[in-house]
Amino acid sequence: MQDGSQKLSVVEKVGYGLGDTASNLFFQITIYFLAYYFTDVYGLKATDLALMFLITRIWDAINDPIMGWLADKANTRWGKYRPFLLWCSVPFGLAFILMFTVPAVSYGGKVAYAYVTYTLMMMVYTAINVPYAALMGVITPDSTERTTVSTYRFVLVFIAQFIVQYALPLMVNSFGGGNESLGYQRAVMVLATGAAVLFLVTFLTTRERVRVSPSQKSSFKTNLTDLVGNVPWLMIGGATVFQLTFIVMRSSNIQYYFKYVVGGQELHLCGKVYELSGGQLSSSFMLTGTFATIIGAILTGLFVNRFSKKTIYAGFMLLTAVTSALVYYLAPEQLILLFLLQIVTSFSMGPVSVLQWAIYTDTADYQEWKFGRRSTAFIMAASLFALKLGVAFGGALLGWILAHYEYVSPVEQAAETIVQQSETALKGITLCMSVYPAIIALGCVVLMAFYPLNKSRMAQMESELIERRK
Repeated sequence: MQDGSQKLSVVEKVGYGLGDTASNLFFQITIYFLAYYFTDVYGLKATDLALMFLITRIWDAINDPIMGWLADKANTRWGKYRPFLLWCSVPFGLAFILMFTVPAVSYGGKVAYAYVTYTLMMMVYTAINVPYAALMGVITPDSTERTTVSTYRFVLVFIAQFIVQYALPLMVNSFGGGNESLGYQRAVMVLATGAAVLFLVTFLTTRERVRVSPSQKSSFKTNLTDLVGNVPWLMIGGATVFQLTFIVMRSSNIQYYFKYVVGGQELHLCGKVYELSGGQLSSSFMLTGTFATIIGAILTGLFVNRFSKKTIYAGFMLLTAVTSALVYYLAPEQLILLFLLQIVTSFSMGPVSVLQWAIYTDTADYQEWKFGRRSTAFIMAASLFALKLGVAFGGALLGWILAHYEYVSPVEQAAETIVQQSETALKGITLCMSVYPAIIALGCVVLMAFYPLNKSRMAQMESELIERRK
């Protein structure tokens, strides 16, 4: 059944979105800085990093459906999903800090510590983010209103992206005084505290309005069977794996690309010459992309009014494949063209990011419509499972490809040696910025071509579900 108005206040929409700001203070570091941190700061070899990412992230992904099942079974005075934001906010912050603390132990001890703290962090991330994702599915029964909530959510995600991409490098330099390890630890302490507070804000400002009938009984096996029979979810779930593999491989590679391929550059603009380091260029590159993505997310409503969600998703992923592949043909000094391609690629990811979670809540409606059972948290948990598989594959593939192309991290070189990479390694870094992500993006396009829920089908299901819930 459903409770209260279908429309949400701006306060509640913003409050919900701030939960994803909190989440992404960690997740954006995972995408943009974690591979670099573990190789060039923490000191792991690329092959060890790849194996750790694959093992820990697959294990983490397996936890998601279990957490979803537990959240669906929860029943408190605050609802099913909101309480987890209260219970897990502080553990989230503490695990975050531990992960970015470098122990003074042997290399083998550092590998073990990285495995333990990263696994712990991802398990806490699951415990808070599965219920958070499910909350959007029950915050209102209105599919169009959920798309609006998703827009707010992803605009606020980009605030976290801005903080991570712009403020994190500054905080690392300022807090570390030249010691990157100390700088990362202290910067993360600030971000972790902010994340815990924002999760509490989300808990206080939201409500659950779509409630499952007390007579509904479901087991883990039933939920899994329903999910396998949910064809729309299978399509968007598969697309998510490709999408996140694309994002993580390309984004994690930015630090390497600007450090070793582009390097410091002279930028000529309006008759002036600007001397920019590789680090400054990489931050500018990421920030440019973030602003472009925000604009794309804000304009999603215009696209949704004219086209179906599947068409928008597939069309923009096709565009990202093309613009990513074109980077391969650029020389390092062609900065303006490089940044223009980044703008188009990132703008395209705005609507994709907004629609991805709106589509997932549509598949929850489809499952209730088809099977007569609603398991929102389980579906969103399975969706996070797909997302984390993409993160795992993206991180692992990057590590393996860099190792295959003979990338050597600074800690593996002599202390007195200037850090440099072979031509083979530089080629691998360039391919991970261009052709390889483009090929992966095409997988999204193919899968979404088979997605069956269009506007008329959604309108029919929504009308029938409202009648049933009465």
